Amino acid sequence: MDYKKVKTDTTAVTRNKNDFYEQTGNIYETVVVLAKRANQIGLEIKEELNKKIAEFASPTDNLEEIFENREQIEIAKYYEHLPKPTLIAIHEFLNEQIYFRNPEKEEKK
Repeated sequence: MDYKKVKTDTTAVTRNKNDFYEQTGNIYETVVVLAKRANQIGLEIKEELNKKIAEFASPTDNLEEIFENREQIEIAKYYEHLPKPTLIAIHEFLNEQIYFRNPEKEEKK
């Protein structure tokens, strides 16, 4: 997924807490859903970054070459400007783009 195309805030903003009750009915359950999704997004971004940086790695790099590698610097800048995984998760949650279920609630029914 291209997280640069996600139209969300890049900084934390004040939100209405009632928006987080609507889907789950419980703020704590919402926090768990958001945390798990943010972890998933963070891992995806990290794997993507590692793949791109691995293309430039060579076993014979000396210290000067490492600091002067422009391609790696540009890749790092790109990932620094992405929205944080928690902000992406909140955006997805509020726009009902996250599928989640609670097995404990399903057992009680």
